[in-house]
Amino acid sequence: MKAHFQTDQGQIRSHNEDAGGVFYNQTGQLLAVIADGMGGHQAGDVASQMATSMIQVKWENTKVFHSSEESESWLTEILQETNRTLLDHAQNNEACAGMGTTVVAVICTDEFFAVSHVGDSRCYKLDDDGFRQITEDHSLVNELVRSGQISKDDAEQHPRKNVLLKALGTEADIAADSQSIEWESDSKLLLCSDGLTNKLTDDELSSFIHTDRDPESISNRMIELANDRGGEDNISLIIVHHDTVMEEGEA
Repeated sequence: MKAHFQTDQGQIRSHNEDAGGVFYNQTGQLLAVIADGMGGHQAGDVASQMATSMIQVKWENTKVFHSSEESESWLTEILQETNRTLLDHAQNNEACAGMGTTVVAVICTDEFFAVSHVGDSRCYKLDDDGFRQITEDHSLVNELVRSGQISKDDAEQHPRKNVLLKALGTEADIAADSQSIEWESDSKLLLCSDGLTNKLTDDELSSFIHTDRDPESISNRMIELANDRGGEDNISLIIVHHDTVMEEGEA
């Protein structure tokens, strides 16, 4: 299994409020995390870095996950714990008042992956059934689309496109959405912040992920295109490649 994390400040922002990474537990199982911070001053980067660091430390001290239920439960608990820590930090530090962060986190075992998210950072899957988004944005415009009040095309131009309905660190009780999916042969995952999805269409993302280039090369090309189109936001992504043939050969 190969994975690559990349983040870019973009063309406009004075600093990067995204964070994330690819981390391994004590038995070599993989966890991928993307967090997109928000808040005044530099509180957004505080929130995303705190969330990523907390999740990383907890993950690196685990041993092995055998079931999807166990994996989803761990993700749910760590996101709840992270939420409480961020909320306490914001309440006790005036400079961080109002801070929060999205997060999408995926545990990858040999047999399945478990994904949990809060906010509008996304996870996409590419397999024999095609390329599709498997997370639902916790955003105002997505709720309007779901309820039939606006179309997906309208959502792209909506003036309140960036309004989130959920984010870590913003309220006492945050419920993450979690699910598990069995791997199919030669599958890929794309995790990303909205700095990428606001600039590239799903069809364009699919085209990039379908290529046989290595994950780092694909990431470079997607970030370059997002920046060429304005790069108003920070851009972060992780590509995970579950190459069954390669792994069987290595074994």
